[in-house]
Amino acid sequence: MKRILITGGAGFLGSHLCDRFIKEGYHVIAMDNLITGDLRNIEHLFKLPNFEFYHHDVSKFIHVPGELDYILHFASPASPIDYLKIPIQTLKVGSLGIHNCLGLARVKNARVLIASTSEVYGDPLVHPQNEDYWGHVNPVGPRGVYDEAKRFQEAMTMAYNTYHGVETRIVRIFNTYGPRMRLNDGRVLPAFIGQALRGEDLTIFGDGSQTRSFCYVDDLVEGIFRLLHSDYAYPVNVGNPSEITIKDFAEEIIKLTNTTQKIVYKELPKDDPKQRQPDITRAREILGWEPKVSRQEGLKITYEYFKSLPKERLFDEAKHREF
Repeated sequence: MKRILITGGAGFLGSHLCDRFIKEGYHVIAMDNLITGDLRNIEHLFKLPNFEFYHHDVSKFIHVPGELDYILHFASPASPIDYLKIPIQTLKVGSLGIHNCLGLARVKNARVLIASTSEVYGDPLVHPQNEDYWGHVNPVGPRGVYDEAKRFQEAMTMAYNTYHGVETRIVRIFNTYGPRMRLNDGRVLPAFIGQALRGEDLTIFGDGSQTRSFCYVDDLVEGIFRLLHSDYAYPVNVGNPSEITIKDFAEEIIKLTNTTQKIVYKELPKDDPKQRQPDITRAREILGWEPKVSRQEGLKITYEYFKSLPKERLFDEAKHREF
């Protein structure tokens, strides 16, 4: 049985990856310090003999007994609310955390896949964004703690690949959504759905002309699974190229939730990207991958998930988490 370590395993993406690798017959070790993760995301796995959970911060030394075949490094705050509140921890998990994971991989002779992000492109001057674009990032702006942590993480990963011969893979993740997202994490989709369910007006930052491209979580997990088992070491965009303006997206959410709230506008945060659309040519050619779930289908599933949450959780998660 292959053994895989998934850091950030109690988070939104990490927990879905745990499910997928359990389904594929792997022995899964999830690691999370629970600063943004939630044990409710993986509690259904605790009874399984081929699942383990380590409550640990990957920014500190990692010890995992026994053999390891693969490491997925998904430990990081990934939303503006989180990384603006805990900027130092965000930088540490993208530097010390990746260093520890790569060191463990070298000792265990394991293959590493790291979760990078479309945020390495910053507020892009190239549209759509392909992997050869180096980005337009403000390193000292409020988003720099996340953007630069991910850029450093890519650089460190390639250094271990070229200098130490560690087998590495890099996925650049574009906006992803689905069940288990937190309503209070600052990302546009859970924010809109949460506001709709609570009877609040939907808040758009800026004039709503900025664009995003939303990929359903099952599609993303399939792309990651294929990339891990590929022979390609350089970054690969994984996302859905179907682009929509934030204003049109808010109207989609109002229609989906059958609510009567209006849209209100607030000032656009500094360095917020105006356009976000992946060029997935490389994923199509190398992985034979492209998204299968339409935005309409994925939104329906996600909305039903949020609607099923206990009412107290719906309102509790609307409060900004204190760290």
